[in-house]
Formats: sequence, structure tokens, C-alpha cells
Amino acid sequence: MDALLDFTGNTVLITGASSGFGRLLSMGLASRGAKLVLTDIAESALEGTRRDVSELTDAVALAGDIAKESLNKQLVELALETFGRLDIAVNNAGIAHNPAPVHQMTEEIIDTQFSVNVKGVMFGMKYQIPAMLAQKHGHILNVSSLAGLGGAPKGGAYAAAKHAVSGITRTAAVEYGRKNVRVNAICPFYSPTNILNIDGYNTPEAREQLGMGSPMKRLGEPQEIVNTMMLLLSPGNSYMNGQTIAVDGGVTAW
Repeated sequence: MDALLDFTGNTVLITGASSGFGRLLSMGLASRGAKLVLTDIAESALEGTRRDVSELTDAVALAGDIAKESLNKQLVELALETFGRLDIAVNNAGIAHNPAPVHQMTEEIIDTQFSVNVKGVMFGMKYQIPAMLAQKHGHILNVSSLAGLGGAPKGGAYAAAKHAVSGITRTAAVEYGRKNVRVNAICPFYSPTNILNIDGYNTPEAREQLGMGSPMKRLGEPQEIVNTMMLLLSPGNSYMNGQTIAVDGGVTAW
């Protein structure tokens, strides 16, 4: 195994682990020696991920709503009680909303976006960071979005929430970098995971049209995004801090 992608001895907490990026990342890290703490609101699918990764490594899972502060506290406690440490946390859980212009955003849409996409990250970090400070090292990777770096027509509430994730990431990186706790974010372009299973994005024609927005003229495959996540989390990537990395097929090059 390449030492740069050897996660043996690391305990990794992953939110949104039942499908998409979270499940693929769980499988990838499990095959490279990491011990896993997994969570998702979809309990049966989460158990499926836990069962599959347990064939490769030690893993525990706790289902629940990531927007709840209590769950985030319990997840870190579970990591420490089970494995005695928390080396990496990936705040991946997130949701999108049906496409609509800003003047049609409802209170419910805005509240839901900020509850899951922002509180889920903020409360996660609230408990992940003290555990990492106590052991004098740690790395947090937040899953933002290309919508967290620029405009997202018909995705205003989602963009607002993901911009908040980018801001939280940079702020925490400055606050804790001197303590050897690093915080970065990945900002993917559209990728055909469950987050796109919403009206307006869930047909082959709509997804082909979305892909035309990239210089590569296609969506990013989930495994391509996860491959980049693995590189960002690599033990060899030890000096990156406070970065919001676009994985977008070249969209931000325009």
C-alpha cells in the first residue's frame, strides 16, 4: 500500500455515510486501514454501509439527524469510547432543494438548508475540534460545493448555506492551525448522487444539460470526487489548511 494513502491507525468520522460520497469514502478508507465512525439519517442504508465496511475494518454506526447538536456530541463520544481517538472528521451530510429563483425561496427551504448544511457542520466541528486539540492533531474536511464559491442560479438557499460552510472552514483553520488541527473543504461540481434526486435535476436530459456547464462537458463521477477527498485526507497532505478546493472539471477556470 502506498504510504501516502495508508490510513492505518486513524479513526475517521464520516457523516452522510449511507450513500454517495459518504459510502464510497467509507469503503475507500476502510480498505486502507482506517477505523470508522459512521452516521446518517437513513438508518437501514447506514447499517448496510457499516456491514460492508466491517468486512474490511472496525466500524461503528449511529443513525440520527446531523442537524441536532446532541447527535454530534454522541458521535465524538462514540469515537473516543470505541477507538480512543479521532484523527479525521468528514462533514459530508447535506441536502439540496428544488430549483427556484431567489424571490421564490420559502422560509421552510431556507431553514432546512441551514439546519442540515450549516448546523450539521458547525455542531460537528464543535465536538470534533476539542477531541483533536486534546490529542494535539487532527484534520477536518467539510464537504461544501462549487455553489459555496460562486453563484448558483435557482439554488440560492443551497448556495447561501454552502458559502457558510466555506466561511466556517476558513475561520476554523485560522483559529486552530497553530494547534495542529487543520480544516479544509472540498467544493464539487454537480455529481449524480442522491442529492440530485430532486425535481429539475433527476432526468438524464437535465443532468446532461448540467454537465454542459463544465469545460469537460460532463458531471463529476462520485468516485472522482471521492478520489480527491482521499488525496486531501492523505497523511502526506499535512500542510494544507483553510482551503476550499474546487473539483469542477474546470468551471472556475472560466
